[in-house]
Amino acid sequence: MKEKTSLVFTGDIGFDRYMYGKWDDENLISKDVLDFLHSADHVIANVEGPVAEVEQNTTKDGVQQLLHTIDPKALKVLRKMKADIWNICNNHIMDAKEYGIKRTLEFAKQENAQTIGAGMNIEEARKPVILDEAGGIGMIGVGYQRACRKADENTPGCYSWSDLDAIQKSINDIKSKCRWCVVVAHAGEEFTPLPSPYTRERYRLYLEMGADIVVSHHPHVPMNYETVGDKIIFYSL
Repeated sequence: MKEKTSLVFTGDIGFDRYMYGKWDDENLISKDVLDFLHSADHVIANVEGPVAEVEQNTTKDGVQQLLHTIDPKALKVLRKMKADIWNICNNHIMDAKEYGIKRTLEFAKQENAQTIGAGMNIEEARKPVILDEAGGIGMIGVGYQRACRKADENTPGCYSWSDLDAIQKSINDIKSKCRWCVVVAHAGEEFTPLPSPYTRERYRLYLEMGADIVVSHHPHVPMNYETVGDKIIFYSL
């Protein structure tokens, strides 16, 4: 077992709408950012939407315009970033329905990337990534309801951030064999500079439940971080 390891997390990454085709831009990610990503032992990327062969959404009306998918050609960017763990628990992962999440999982396997937070059923969505490094690191992904559609025994979707009994069990299981437990959360209010009181309360609760680190995205803006004893919360990347 490696005694030390380093993890880098990203905020939301998507390639629809204004980012469509940007995967061919060799200067999309600066050398400094790439060097930082490559300095890590693991890069955990929030893949914001299904990676699937579906027609690009160009609708400009109603809620339909909010649907996002990722053309498989964009995988070259995740490859370039060396993203080996994908958080797929977010409010867009089901935008191409069951087909979209199924293809995302297949592409992740093809890219030798592990996934957290969503799956073809709730058991798969809750399954942690376990890294045999630095005393053991266990990682789960959770997402806020309503938009992160919840998986169940027979339905694909996300691990809900409100399933507190199940999250407690996940944390307990991780801590029984790992030094570190990381909760990756897709939640919070969009475009706000500070976390809402209920979001802060929820993340602090995860620490009380035994998690060591909470890393969040979804608000689309960088927020502050907070240390709680020897634990830490990153409210938005």
